[in-house]
Amino acid sequence: MKEKLTAIFKKSPYGYIGFVEELPGANTQGKTLEETRKNLIEAVQLVLDANRQLFEEELKGLEVIKEDFGAVTA
Repeated sequence: MKEKLTAIFKKSPYGYIGFVEELPGANTQGKTLEETRKNLIEAVQLVLDANRQLFEEELKGLEVIKEDFGAVTA
């Protein structure tokens, strides 16, 4: 499975701001564009991990079917 995510970078007085258009909450900043790109990858991972933890708590005690859905690749 391949999912296309769109990274948006804006120049700011302090460097760059980056966010992912399709994933609210995945945003970051950095002094350079390269640093901002690296930070954005980490931000995406943190948002996905946080969402996973929230849903695990919400589903605790419920009878559900959980299976691999695929991987997002770059």
